[in-house]
Amino acid sequence: MYVTIQPAGAPGATTTTIARPAVEAVGLVKTYPGKVQALKGVSFSVSPGAVFALLGPNGAGKSTIVKILTTLSRPNAGHASIVGHDVVREPERVRRLIGVVGQKSAVDLEATTAENLTLQGQLYGLSGGELRRRVSGLLERFDLTPARKRIARTLSGGMQRKLDVAMGLIHQPQALFLDEPTTGLDPEARAEMWREIARLAGEDGLTVLLTTHYLEEADHLAQQVAIIDHGQIVVEGTPEGLKAELRGDAIQVELADALPEAEIRAALSVLDNELREVVIDGRSLRARVDSGASALPGVLAALDAASIRAATATVARPSLDDVYLRYTGRAYAETEDKEQIR
Repeated sequence: MYVTIQPAGAPGATTTTIARPAVEAVGLVKTYPGKVQALKGVSFSVSPGAVFALLGPNGAGKSTIVKILTTLSRPNAGHASIVGHDVVREPERVRRLIGVVGQKSAVDLEATTAENLTLQGQLYGLSGGELRRRVSGLLERFDLTPARKRIARTLSGGMQRKLDVAMGLIHQPQALFLDEPTTGLDPEARAEMWREIARLAGEDGLTVLLTTHYLEEADHLAQQVAIIDHGQIVVEGTPEGLKAELRGDAIQVELADALPEAEIRAALSVLDNELREVVIDGRSLRARVDSGASALPGVLAALDAASIRAATATVARPSLDDVYLRYTGRAYAETEDKEQIR
């Protein structure tokens, strides 16, 4: 949505057009029973027609944010709006403006593909020729026309997920919320979903808020990324901008044995002037250097001199995993592993 401001003064004064955020959150706080604080003052805004990715491990607060923005939960503090409409004061209006695709499928597995879309449209008050046109259009768009009469439980996982997204678009929303949209999909189905999400924003101008724990998904799709950790946004920016802040290369060494951190750091102390942001977690050693090609031999030599054996070593340009590591102090994959164990 765009707001036009006509300044007072002489005729011919310049008119200013300001883009109002399609989605805005300001100071959101959410506490669950047992004093579990899921959100600790989360703020961000999403421009119209952008793909905005909330990136973080399971339990970081992503789904809580989506619940608040989609009127399914109320914040304890702060406020949020969709195209200028407050999610607490105007929930009915907000629900008309948004489409929601949750982690759990909303597809009725005993209904046909077309019946699922038709029922969803009827829930929004659509009927007659207009409803039939929208159902046909979405079936065609998502390559589901050949499956229009198939019972949904007979569809593949990728086809069911496409049907989920199509159902979220039946009423032509201005903002679409996708909560972990590709979890459980095979690589081919995931790539196909990526193409469709990019098309929704790029060609249709739809605002998309995407929550994901796949780093490559956020990097590939989003114009803006916010990394959330323990209920707080620790950094926000464009994927390229965030990666560009990390000077030099990332090196990673997997050790043959897990050793005390102090012993590993002592071995690397001769390279203190070359290594930055050193993180040691079990057998994994990560660090940033100006030039990976020239620094890695020295790292391996220092470890070898201390009788510390390296199993593998890699050099890479900055990634979102490196961004996450910098702002949280731990690697993203390691965070995911620990969350899975819980």
